[in-house]
Amino acid sequence: MRDSFTPRRVAYAVVALVVVFAAGTIGFRNTLHEGWLQSFYRTVVTTSLAGLDTVPRTNGARVISIVLVLAGLTIFAYVATILVEGIAGGMFSGALAERRRRRKIERLSEHYIICGYGRVGRRAALEFQHAGVDFVVLDFNPDAIERAREDGVLFIEGSGSDDADLQAAGLERARGLIASSDSDADNLYITLSARAVRPDLPIVARASDEDAARKLRLAGADRVVQPYSTAGKEMANLVLRPQVAAFLDIVTSGGGPELLFEEIRVTKECGPAGQSIRAVRVRDETGAMIVALRKGDGTFDATPTADAVLEAGDVVIAAGTPEELRLLEELFAPREALA
Repeated sequence: MRDSFTPRRVAYAVVALVVVFAAGTIGFRNTLHEGWLQSFYRTVVTTSLAGLDTVPRTNGARVISIVLVLAGLTIFAYVATILVEGIAGGMFSGALAERRRRRKIERLSEHYIICGYGRVGRRAALEFQHAGVDFVVLDFNPDAIERAREDGVLFIEGSGSDDADLQAAGLERARGLIASSDSDADNLYITLSARAVRPDLPIVARASDEDAARKLRLAGADRVVQPYSTAGKEMANLVLRPQVAAFLDIVTSGGGPELLFEEIRVTKECGPAGQSIRAVRVRDETGAMIVALRKGDGTFDATPTADAVLEAGDVVIAAGTPEELRLLEELFAPREALA
């Protein structure tokens, strides 16, 4: 609709109307010898197609009336065209954009769902954008939807506690879900709804306090984040261990330098399974460094030695540049995929 109501098109209509009014007033003044106000009145009434109480007395005035009627029809038709184009164009473009957005979401796979596009949700979306992964925002707040539209992210207008809205966001194909609503109750319902459909889905939820965090874990959240508690810990670490905190902030930031962290699952089909870190020669082959191992039972080996054995089901946590991490992923890829 904004494209139709351009200043130039509106100016054309205004100028045409002024010219018609001026020409009609002067014409009636000269042919009927009426006063300026009466001539202007006659022009306005004739141009607006309202008609006159009396028929013009002279042929010249009748000709001017005919011309004004035709001019009025033309101007009104032009204005009507602008209105129709604006309304139809706005509805068509809006419907087309909606259908295009829905189709993009339907084609997504292995993406993430952000339920709640407030401050926490927007920050999570920014990190996803830096990491280059697909995600969908799910929110019902008009301000949040407008912000998502301005940011150019894919979104579904709905509630994360509604099964139909979660399905529209691609829950069955999703890789993970973030419940980042400002309401603990909403995050609890979101977690319950998502866990009922996807028992295997990694869910991270936001909580305002420890009591809410406990309930979210009982509801099925894999990890619970308390923003206020986390902020307090980070502020304390910045004072107590400023260099350590600064380093961790850099390497864990999606927009940080070349040093990044990545996690890779060891499968039975990959070559390094059953071998030690020394035998795989990770450092020599890729340049990346294994900094930790998450064993199959959930425990962590935070300082794995070169003799540590990589067993199927372990998760390798490595550090390196994007290129080094890419080579590491190829090293741990299943043999069939490499072939």
